[in-house]
Amino acid sequence: MFTGTYTPKLDEKGRLFLPAKFRDELEEGLMVTRGQERCLAIYSLSTFEEQAERLRQASFTNKAIRGYARMFGSGAFQEKPDKQGRITIAPLLREYAGLTKDVVVIGSVNQIEIWDPTKWQEYLTEQEEAFSDLSEEIFPGI
Repeated sequence: MFTGTYTPKLDEKGRLFLPAKFRDELEEGLMVTRGQERCLAIYSLSTFEEQAERLRQASFTNKAIRGYARMFGSGAFQEKPDKQGRITIAPLLREYAGLTKDVVVIGSVNQIEIWDPTKWQEYLTEQEEAFSDLSEEIFPGI
């Protein structure tokens, strides 16, 4: 499970130090791809495979499914952290998410997300007000 908020930096080669807390679960490899809201998503290999299997089972006669599969798959890059816990973020993905040197890395339970700090702050500001209302919708009766 991935939780927490971290503020590592990208180096000049586009490499990112994964937070130490996440490294054990990802030491065998991971997938980095486009996420929603212009962030990047990092999945363990097994979680990515589960997502891909759901897409394989979906009806490709549905235009929305085809579009999602294209965005999800075409931007996916497999990485294996080096001995220092670094991964390289592909230029295509850095451009998609608007990443430069400063980034915000968040644990989002089953995935890790990488955000541009300004976009993350804007997203937080927008979502914080609705957060309490969402619990009733997501977990009825709590």
